[in-house]
Amino acid sequence: MENGEIIKVSGPLVEAVNMKSARMYDVVYVGRQRLVGEVIRLRLDRASIQVYEDTSGLGPGDPVFPSGGPLAVELGPGLLTSIFDGIQRPLDLIARETGSFIRRGVNLAALPRDRRWDFTPAVRPGDKVTAGDVLGTVPETELLVHKILVPPETAGEVLEIAGGSFGLDQPVGLLRTPEGQVPLKLMHTWPVRRPRPYLEKLRPEIPLVTGQRVVDTLFPVAKGGSAAIPGPFGAGKTVFLHQVAKWADSQVIVYIGCGERGNEMADVLLEFPNLKDPRSGRPLMDRTVLIANTSNMPVAAREASIYTGITIAEYYRDMGYDVALMADSTSRWAEALREISGRMEEMPGEEGYPAYLGTRLAAFYERSGRVKCLGSRSATGSLSVVGAVSPPGGDLNDPVVQMTLRAVKVFWALDDQLAYQRHFPAINWLSSYSLYLGNLEGFLGAEVAPEWPELRRWAMGILGREAELKEIIRLIGTETLSLQERLLMDTARSLREDFLHQFAFDENDAYATLQKQYLMLKTIALFHQKSEEALSEGVPLNRILGLPVREQIVRNRYVAEDNLSHFHALEKEIVTSFEALHN
Repeated sequence: MENGEIIKVSGPLVEAVNMKSARMYDVVYVGRQRLVGEVIRLRLDRASIQVYEDTSGLGPGDPVFPSGGPLAVELGPGLLTSIFDGIQRPLDLIARETGSFIRRGVNLAALPRDRRWDFTPAVRPGDKVTAGDVLGTVPETELLVHKILVPPETAGEVLEIAGGSFGLDQPVGLLRTPEGQVPLKLMHTWPVRRPRPYLEKLRPEIPLVTGQRVVDTLFPVAKGGSAAIPGPFGAGKTVFLHQVAKWADSQVIVYIGCGERGNEMADVLLEFPNLKDPRSGRPLMDRTVLIANTSNMPVAAREASIYTGITIAEYYRDMGYDVALMADSTSRWAEALREISGRMEEMPGEEGYPAYLGTRLAAFYERSGRVKCLGSRSATGSLSVVGAVSPPGGDLNDPVVQMTLRAVKVFWALDDQLAYQRHFPAINWLSSYSLYLGNLEGFLGAEVAPEWPELRRWAMGILGREAELKEIIRLIGTETLSLQERLLMDTARSLREDFLHQFAFDENDAYATLQKQYLMLKTIALFHQKSEEALSEGVPLNRILGLPVREQIVRNRYVAEDNLSHFHALEKEIVTSFEALHN
């Protein structure tokens, strides 16, 4: 394969000639240091290459070495607990090799070749297998069994298979295919820009339980769904994504730090290894993959980082696991697209972003989904995607926000005013929405309580009416409100402060099961219902609001999950308290 030659260098963009053998999105090695790059435009024998490393020192006449293949990731045991950069270079190994800063031209294998894995076969010689079938298992961590799959687009008859201890490069078996014999290994590769195949995309009808009451009760996301969380600086996007990563009921977490500030990403890298999985007590990293591409890293690698992360997430989905991916933030990814597009002198769209920004965002979020996996085992896996968006000044009319809202079905609108009031999560209940509500009502009604959907609608009605009354109060004062409206304002305050607000550092309040959320909301609704009845019978409002049982409703958030019988006793006490008012 003939080598190319550089004729122009513009930041991370390199122009090269003699590139007739190259194809779109092929990986090439640029310069004598063999910097990793990717072909992003072809014109006759001339190629535009985005280089994933610092291009200082490159100049016209330097060689370009084609690889003959696209940018791909290694998929196999060893992904969990790892920290990669945007093109799947292992940062922990690079730190040991070169120190705290990545030296140009470093090219280490993504997965450890010196480690051996205990492989237990699930098939025997003579078995017919197809793409997605499980060849065997490897205990990757204490929390997850790694299923070794027949790679996509591969099928045939197992000629040999053996159990024991193997390295990633060692064959564990042999497969006869129509094209010839293929060695079976614990690892295979997959192009990052190509979605991994599946049999069928299923209806998203099971909620992704995050333990955050404002999400699970008011604006839920489904397993296999997509959500966006835009907000200004300081509103709590990163902290909220940390909470979802820690508490979401997914077996695997993929966290992509895409263009984030170095100090914020350092917090993630230092904090995650010390966090405990709340269900098992094991380190959270045992089920987590981190992709770190900070704002001072090469901009081109930032563009690739979300594809690297979502391909790894799809791989675990194909094993039949529920996977949750967090991308923080897609605004920095879009800025990388804008910079590369500008250097290629493409016609700019709104605010300088490329005209294909919406297409790229939609293609990324469409890789989410709950699917029937390949293979004969009829396994079901899901990939849920949550993307943070950081619009300048918190402007929700920013093109990245608007393009994202066209691609996702859940919108969690962060409000800096709520954050300044120390109300966390600072998700505005009047601006947010979820389009999965209709899909999830059947599951929530059957698994939690039949009246769950109606209870949610009641709460949203109270909060919406509170906003209208606040405007009246602002104009003409509280004196014009009726007793029923004053009661409603007090109930809305209870919903905001006693239900929607959560304290992340309290072990009982940081996470709430769906059952606890339902019981908390039910006690608030019961108190409101009994208060309305008492008001209609002439009981003074101050006597109702002065009932001691209200203090117990305030403390509901601190009730432990193993003490939910407390709520049934509290309901009886509420009824008894109102009966006593009439005596």
